[in-house]
Amino acid sequence: MSHEAIVVGGSFAGVTAALYLARARRRVLLIDAGMPRNRFAKHAHGVFGHDGRPPKEIIADGWRQLRAYPEATLVEAEVIEARQVEHGFVLTLADGREVSALRLILATGVKDNLPQVPGVEERWGTSVLHCPYCHGYEFGGKKLGVLANHAKAFEQALMIPDWGPTTLFTQGVFEPDAEELAKLTARRVTIERTPVAELLGPSPQLEAVRLADGRLIEIEACFTQSLVEMASPLAEQLGCRLEDGPLGCFIFLEEDKQTTVPGVYAAGDAAAPMHNGTLACASGMQAAISAHHSMMVHEDWDKG
Repeated sequence: MSHEAIVVGGSFAGVTAALYLARARRRVLLIDAGMPRNRFAKHAHGVFGHDGRPPKEIIADGWRQLRAYPEATLVEAEVIEARQVEHGFVLTLADGREVSALRLILATGVKDNLPQVPGVEERWGTSVLHCPYCHGYEFGGKKLGVLANHAKAFEQALMIPDWGPTTLFTQGVFEPDAEELAKLTARRVTIERTPVAELLGPSPQLEAVRLADGRLIEIEACFTQSLVEMASPLAEQLGCRLEDGPLGCFIFLEEDKQTTVPGVYAAGDAAAPMHNGTLACASGMQAAISAHHSMMVHEDWDKG
C-alpha cells in the first residue's frame, strides 16, 4: 500500500483525523475537493480558540500545520470511486489517478437542501442560518424568523426566542398540534401560516419577507434547518450502512467510529445526525485513533 491511511475530506473532521494519524507517525494521505459545507459562512463561532474566525482561515491553518509533518501528504482532488481490495482500499481520483491504503476515513460531509424560496440561497450562511448557537448571538434582540422546512421547525422555533422576537413561518409543511401550540405561545412565538414567497433586502442582508398574500414582515435573520444528503457516494459504493436521521441519512458507526465495512471509518457531518464544527473535530480525532489502533494489530502491515 502506498499509504497506511487515507482521509477523504479536508475540513474540520478530516484535517483533525489526518493530524492525529501523522502524529502517530503513520503515512497518511489527505484528499479534499475544496468544497467544504461551511464555505458559505463568513465566521465560525463557538469553536474553542477560534471564535469569530472565517472557517476557511481555520481550515487553511490546519492544512499548513499538517504539512509540517513528513508523514502527511495533502492532495487537492475529487475522489470519484472507492473499492475494497484484498489488503485495503483503492480510490480513483477525478483525473484518473489511483491511490491505495490499508485504512480509510470518510470525512466527506453533507450537502444542504434549502427551502425553495427566492432569496434563501444567496443569503445562506449570512442572514439565513441553520444554527442559533453558531450564528444567533450576532442577531441578538433583532426580529427573527424560522422558515419551516419540516416538522423539526417546532424545536427550532422554541429555541430562537432566546435570541430575539420570533415568527414561525409554517410554509404549509408543518402545523403545530395543541401541545406544541401552547409551548410556542408560552415562548411568545408568532405563528404565520401564509407562506413566505420571497426574501427582501440588499443580499446577503435581510430586511423583510414578502408573504404570498403580499404582506411584508420585517425580519433581520431567518433560521431554517436544511434537509441534507451525502456529499459523496463513497460510503454507498463501499457498502457502508446508512441510517435515517431527522434531517437526512448519515453513515452508521460502531462505538470505535468504524463503519459496517471493516477498515473504513467515518467522521464529521456525514457520520452523525447532529452537525457542529467542534463535534466534527472530536469525531475526526476518535476515528483516527481507532484506525491507528486497528493498524497496530494488523499482521500483514508492512511499515516499509
